[in-house]
Amino acid sequence: FTASQELGTHLQAVLVDLLELSMQGKQAHWNVVGRNFRDTHRQLDEIIDAARAFSDTVAERMRALHIVPDGRSATVSASTSLPEFPGGEIDTSDTIDLITVRLEAVVGTIRDVHDAVDEEDPTSADILHAVIEKLEQYAWMVSAENRRV
Repeated sequence: FTASQELGTHLQAVLVDLLELSMQGKQAHWNVVGRNFRDTHRQLDEIIDAARAFSDTVAERMRALHIVPDGRSATVSASTSLPEFPGGEIDTSDTIDLITVRLEAVVGTIRDVHDAVDEEDPTSADILHAVIEKLEQYAWMVSAENRRV
């Protein structure tokens, strides 16, 4: 099985968003300050590790389908759907909101391409299911920090 150009484009979109999530997560991890710093710092590490692992899985799936993944920094910054992460120190509450938006953006990208991916390659769609499940769980858990009843 060799992937179509469309499948390659869809998986590439997911790949760049996962790579950008891991990089922005590190930026947040290094610069978060304030209440619940330690918990937020550690939770960001979990998200970063997951994003890196998922990006590797997606890229290796692409290679298995004879698609050449492009994870170069210029490609990632030019094509990601994630908004730019602010510089400087960021309060934990703001960090929570910023990371939640980015988690939801990656999930949005995956959901946008999911049906087309599933139609051509259910195996790749299964990978996307696992990514969606985990990132949505992180979005819920991270955003709960700022929720009030």
